[in-house]
Amino acid sequence: MSFADRISFGAADETPSAGRRLLGISVGLVYLVFPAGEIVTGAVTGVRAVWAGTLLVVYIGFFLGTTLSARSFVERGRWTYPLLAVTTVLGVAGAVVFGGSWLSLPVYTVVLYGFVLPAVRAIWAVAASVAVVIGAGLLHHDEPGLLIMLALQVVTLGVLFISVRNTRVLTRELGLARDEVARLAATEERLRIARDLHDLLGHSLSLIALKSELAGRLAEESPRARKEIEDIEAVARKALGEVREAVTGWRRRSLPEELDAARAVLRAAGVREQVRVSGTPLPGPLDGLLGWAVREGTTNVVRHARATSCRIEVTYDGRRATLDVVDDGKGGGGPYTQGSGLRGLGERVAQAGGTVTAGQEPGGHRLTVRVPAEADA
Repeated sequence: MSFADRISFGAADETPSAGRRLLGISVGLVYLVFPAGEIVTGAVTGVRAVWAGTLLVVYIGFFLGTTLSARSFVERGRWTYPLLAVTTVLGVAGAVVFGGSWLSLPVYTVVLYGFVLPAVRAIWAVAASVAVVIGAGLLHHDEPGLLIMLALQVVTLGVLFISVRNTRVLTRELGLARDEVARLAATEERLRIARDLHDLLGHSLSLIALKSELAGRLAEESPRARKEIEDIEAVARKALGEVREAVTGWRRRSLPEELDAARAVLRAAGVREQVRVSGTPLPGPLDGLLGWAVREGTTNVVRHARATSCRIEVTYDGRRATLDVVDDGKGGGGPYTQGSGLRGLGERVAQAGGTVTAGQEPGGHRLTVRVPAEADA
C-alpha cells in the first residue's frame, strides 16, 4: 500500500471507518427534526403525510448512501456523484412541494456539498441552495425572517464544511510532501554512504590487487608463495567487484521505483498524474537510464511547467524503449530553454545511441526519450 493510500482524512496515519465518516458528516441531521415534526404532530395529514414521510425516508437513505459510497472525504467512489444528484433532487422536491420546515432539506444537503465537491463546485452548489430556499419560501409565502435565517444557515454550513474538506486535502498533501522529503533524505544518505564506501574501500582494494600482482611477479621462483599471492589478488579483485556492484545498486533506483516517486511528487504538487507502462521490464541499462529520465522530467514539470496534469508513458517493443512525459503547463510564458539537467540527460542518452527531444507543443510541453534496446547505458 502506497503512502497516499495510507493518508487519513481525520488523522495523518489511519483510514477513517465508515462509521466515523457518518458521524462527522451527519451533523446536519438536526434539521430533519422540523419536517419530521410536521408528520408526527399532524400538521401534514392524509396522502400528503404518506408522501412526505416516504420522501423523508428515501432522502435519508440516499444521503447515507452518498456518504458511504466515498472512500474518504477526498476520494470519490463510483456512485458518489449519482447518489448526490438524487439526494439533491429529493431535497429540492421537498422544499418546493411542502415549503415551511421542509426548506431545511437543502440546508442539510449543503453538508454533503462541502464534503463531496471540490471547493469551486461546492460554492456554486451553496449559491444554488440559497436560491432554492428563497424561491420555495416565496412560493409558499413563508415568513421573510425564516427565509433569511435558512439562507444564512446554508451559507454558514457551506463555508464551514468546505473549509473542513480543504483542511483535510491540505493534510493529505502535507503528508505526501513529508514522505517525499523523507525519501529524498534517505536517497541522499545512501549516496553519501556509497561515495564514502567507494572512496575508502575501492582505493584500498585496488591497491591490494595491484600489490599482489606485483608480488606475484617477484615471487615466481617460489610456487607456494606465488599461489598464496594469487589467492590474495583474487580475493581482493572479487571484493572490489562486490563493492562496485553495491555502490551501483545504491546510486541507481529502478524505473518502477522512479515511477512511484514521480506519482508521489506530482500528487504533492497538485498535478493530476497518469502513468502508463507497456512491454516492461526493461533490460538493466535501459531501466536505469529511463529511471533517470523520469526523475528529470518530473522535476521539470513540478518546478517550471505550472501544469495541472501530467502523463508519463513508457513503452518497450524489444527493439527500442520510449519515454514520453507530457504536461499541460505554460511555464514562464517565454521560449522553451533546456537547463543543465536536460542537457546532461541528452548527453547520456546520446552516449547510449538514443535521442532526447523536449519543447513546447500545443497545450503544454513534451519530453521524449528514445533509446535502442542494445544500448550500453
